[in-house]
Amino acid sequence: MTEYFRAAKLQAQITDSVIVSFSMGKDSITAMDLAFKYFKHVYPFFMYLVPDLSFQERDLQRYENQYGTKIIRVPHFENSEFYRYGSFREPDLSVPVVKIADIYDEIRRQTGAYWIMGGEKIADSIVRRPMLKRSGCVDESRGRFYPLIDWKKNDVLKYIRLNSLYMPLFQRELGFSFHSLAGKELAVIKQKYPNDYERILDFFPEAGAGVFRYEQYGK
Repeated sequence: MTEYFRAAKLQAQITDSVIVSFSMGKDSITAMDLAFKYFKHVYPFFMYLVPDLSFQERDLQRYENQYGTKIIRVPHFENSEFYRYGSFREPDLSVPVVKIADIYDEIRRQTGAYWIMGGEKIADSIVRRPMLKRSGCVDESRGRFYPLIDWKKNDVLKYIRLNSLYMPLFQRELGFSFHSLAGKELAVIKQKYPNDYERILDFFPEAGAGVFRYEQYGK
């Protein structure tokens, strides 16, 4: 797999500081491990739908201990539209719409670093393919690094296996990564982590309707 480290080695010649977008998915886990191997200063950040969920915090703290770092927690940019326009809760038009670029700007302000690394790959989708083909592994216009640009899914899985990287316990317990408020997903969280489910409803009380529909009708 030596050739697959080409992008990270090139990026490390540009700067010794990098921000890592860390979702706890397998691609971002691999990207963060590469970041700590090739860069002197690494600043991971995690975007949450609901803050301080115990099943996410347990694994975030495990990664913090493993790498001796602090993972910055920020609200997911989609939350602003949920709050403003009333998705799964009452609308609040006083909430400004936040874009992903706003999140990036805030993390850059907090850390003083500029370049942001993610786990995007050309093989991910037909939408991502032309974007990454055009930018290459260093996107100067957006200040983005793509260390996995040429990797395939099996390359990521092989790297994780060979380096004995930790995969989040909650993903194994739930069978998915928590990234939506769909009734099907929340129904599993309700069963596995009832206290966290109640916390989710504190922020998005109407999400319970989708859980009820799924439990009653299976959709």
